[in-house]
Amino acid sequence: MSALQQKIEQVTAVLAEAVCDFSPVTFANSLGAEDMVLTDLIAKHQSEIVMFSLDTGRLPQETYDLMQAVRGHYSVPLQVYFPDSVRIEAYVAQHGVNGFYDSVDNRKACCHIRKVEPLKRALAGKRAWITGMRRDQAVTRGSLEVSSFDADHGLQKFNPLLDWTNAEVWEYLKSYNVPYNKLHDRFYPSIGCAPCTRSVTPGEDIRSGRWWWENPENKECGLHVASHIPKRA
Repeated sequence: MSALQQKIEQVTAVLAEAVCDFSPVTFANSLGAEDMVLTDLIAKHQSEIVMFSLDTGRLPQETYDLMQAVRGHYSVPLQVYFPDSVRIEAYVAQHGVNGFYDSVDNRKACCHIRKVEPLKRALAGKRAWITGMRRDQAVTRGSLEVSSFDADHGLQKFNPLLDWTNAEVWEYLKSYNVPYNKLHDRFYPSIGCAPCTRSVTPGEDIRSGRWWWENPENKECGLHVASHIPKRA
């Protein structure tokens, strides 16, 4: 058995555990390379896991293209959640349409409206959620666990690809002809909102293109930053 096949079997086992012990389960699909691996595996093995994505209103066109491709390629529906337009309008009135560049606080406030609040609605009524986070993506993710209780949201959180390498992610995508965001081919390893994402040069950290004007320890949007210490499952 190849190393990749072993990793695949480990992921499918984690997905099966989530469904067995914590249904209903939802998958937070950011449409990044890692999440496309999970999209493919969920569609093949655990189609009862529902999928959702957050449309912040400022995504690149290539992300919308992939969103549409997922709809056509997979039988598992992708539900899309949007931010509250009233809160967006109030933010823009106070800070300007690109006010998130002015300070970390402004940027995190924008992320909260466009991502964190819609996430809470997407997780409502669920007992577990799944993400595509990997440990080597960022300094903020080094202490993650495959399964832990998410005290902020009150449900179990699974990170099935936690120990995958970037090379293994791409080996899977290429081996199984999985659709992916075409910005990856233009040196965008991590893709978020268009104004907050840039391409990187060879050798740069894969998250260096996200919020590049900030220090690495600040580079989370609030979706995965816990105010409580997670407990092992």
